[in-house]
Amino acid sequence: MSLNIPGLVSLSVFFMLTLATGIWASWKSKKDQQNRNPTEMAIVGGRNINVFIGLFTATATWVGGAYINGTAEIVYLPSKGLLWVQAPVGFALSLVIGGFFFVNPMRSKNYVTVMDPLQETYGNVMGSLLFIPPLLGEVFWFAAILASLGATMRVILDIGGSLAIIISACTIILYTLLGGLYSVAYTDVIQLVFITLSLWVCIPFALVNSVTESISYTATHQSYQDPWIGKIEKQYLGRWLDDFFYLVFGSIPWQTYFQRVLSTASRGQARLISYLSGLGCFSMAIPSVLIGAVAASTDWNQTSYGLPSPLERGESAMILPLVLHYLCPAYISIAGLGAIAAAAMSSADSALLSASSMFAHNIYRKILRKKATEREVLWAMRTSILVFGAGAASLAFYSSSVYDLWFLSGELVYALLFPQLCCALFAPSTNTYGSAAGFLVGLLMRLLAGEPALSIPPIICYPACSLVNGTYSQLFPFKTFTMLLTLGTIIAVSHLAVLLFQRNLLPCRWDVCNIMGGTSTRIPLQQMETQMGSPTVALEENRD
Repeated sequence: MSLNIPGLVSLSVFFMLTLATGIWASWKSKKDQQNRNPTEMAIVGGRNINVFIGLFTATATWVGGAYINGTAEIVYLPSKGLLWVQAPVGFALSLVIGGFFFVNPMRSKNYVTVMDPLQETYGNVMGSLLFIPPLLGEVFWFAAILASLGATMRVILDIGGSLAIIISACTIILYTLLGGLYSVAYTDVIQLVFITLSLWVCIPFALVNSVTESISYTATHQSYQDPWIGKIEKQYLGRWLDDFFYLVFGSIPWQTYFQRVLSTASRGQARLISYLSGLGCFSMAIPSVLIGAVAASTDWNQTSYGLPSPLERGESAMILPLVLHYLCPAYISIAGLGAIAAAAMSSADSALLSASSMFAHNIYRKILRKKATEREVLWAMRTSILVFGAGAASLAFYSSSVYDLWFLSGELVYALLFPQLCCALFAPSTNTYGSAAGFLVGLLMRLLAGEPALSIPPIICYPACSLVNGTYSQLFPFKTFTMLLTLGTIIAVSHLAVLLFQRNLLPCRWDVCNIMGGTSTRIPLQQMETQMGSPTVALEENRD
């Protein structure tokens, strides 16, 4: 296979267009910065992002390279199929739930990041601990996206994956560094339009290719492999539900989401963006589902790819670019490559901005340099963009390990951060003791469950745990169980701590977290118990 010159030229034009848009957006942000806080301009766009731009950037953040590639791969895999494609529905529900329950309490106090309510409720020390899982998740996510993009370019353009990673990382870092959220949001518009048009242009050519059977027939009938509709066997139902709840609730406590809903001018606009982006996220999965179905219906021996099939070669993760390359004309596959590059960049820049925003605002400003000026915080954010971006680009060369680390980080965010955020927003009577206990219990229980991808054997074998080919597999919904256990621990220990100090079972001098306000005044037990019932009241208020 020789170097694809037209594809390289086309991709270069796309990169330059994206960079030019990012630079223009940075100029626009400086123009709009008059009488506005420069740090808030960089992090939340001065809370001046309109509904149109907000909708595009929120949708593009979720519709990344892993989203469109992963959806096609799962449909193609004989062991999975369409019924295992949970991300479109899971992400859509996540955005709807986020808009319904979480937007109002986050907007009511003008928070800047998802870490603000956690630091406000549980203090800076716990805030810094809770910062670690999302930071690792964002950096590993950025690295995984770059690795995926490099592998795709290697398939279609026949250029070194390392070169693609370096060029992509430099482009993303540059425009994110210059314009913050403005640059990321406006480039997301270009990228989402490009993803939509490019993928839909490729679909007809792939569907009518002579080596592909009708996908309506292969959905329920075995042809070159099992039907692509898939099935959920009884013993895997627990895992299916666990993954689904993880996608729905574990997608909420990320700065990439709250950065969008906190950047609009009003709560109504923020909720509208959240609802509509959920619909957009779901609809953007349709082209990937069709491409996965085409791949499952193709006689690969009649293509220049030949046998063995992508599944047998272990290249199922590359099924989308393989379909574009081998089942579509060359000029069409180039458009598809642009869609993949656009999807990758739309998520990568969001992850980079998210990590740097939390570091500058929640760690540097609130812990390291409490008297830092706005200009100093802004430079701390820019420095962290460079550091996190360079670190992620370095990790991208170890693609398989990075993906596994990202999955583990994401599960830690679900198990640790989601219950902490729920308690901080809807259970104001919880305190630092409960938060610390929940963090330790959740972290310990998740690690003791093991991680097959990282060769970590389980210490705790939940029901239906089985040993297959030397690897333990947890079929019990342990991720959701761990999250609920963390939530229960936070509430129970918070209640217990107040009770112990309230009844003088522990001396006040032991109250190192100062949950009793540093005075000898005691809250009546009846009042305390009423306060502990306030999550329901708070939830109803925010629902209204």
